[in-house]
Amino acid sequence: MTSDYRERIVASSNDRVAWIRARSRGVTATDAAKLASDASVEQVVRDKVLGTGFTGNAFTDHGRAREPEIAKWVAREHGIVSSQDLFHASGQPRHLATPDGVAELGGTLVLSEIKTTRSAWRSIPRAYLRQVWWQQYVLGAERTLVIWEQHVDFVPISAVPQCQWVERDENQIAMLVGRADQVLERLTSFA
Repeated sequence: MTSDYRERIVASSNDRVAWIRARSRGVTATDAAKLASDASVEQVVRDKVLGTGFTGNAFTDHGRAREPEIAKWVAREHGIVSSQDLFHASGQPRHLATPDGVAELGGTLVLSEIKTTRSAWRSIPRAYLRQVWWQQYVLGAERTLVIWEQHVDFVPISAVPQCQWVERDENQIAMLVGRADQVLERLTSFA
């Protein structure tokens, strides 16, 4: 496995200003999660141009507080180390992603994505799958370990989070790339 993904680091979330500025110029995994249909392209464009006004709430605060602890578990149990880096796709500097974890295991690039939720999941929600497939595309990863910790009133219900591997899906990735390119094309009309 080539490590060329390391050469495609755009910014680190440790430098919040640079990270936010870089994210504003492209399509991120957060944006890709919303690209469920052709109609959703316009909503993502509006959000990029006007902003969403969302700055967080008690649930996002809880997720930010728990993520480092869950990431330690992921590193210990699965060997995937935490990452704060924003990467761009090979050959496409405006296709961007900041996975929660990155590792080369057995010659294969793998990622992790950490979520906290108050809901019991029967399966990984589709928006999160789109986010995962986008990250896999951007970094060139083959699979992603999605880890989720359920809580009640912000107290985890288990000492061990749940997790599931998600394999790369080229059909889903192609669909997301097409919609992301539509977003970028529409954004040029606002430049």
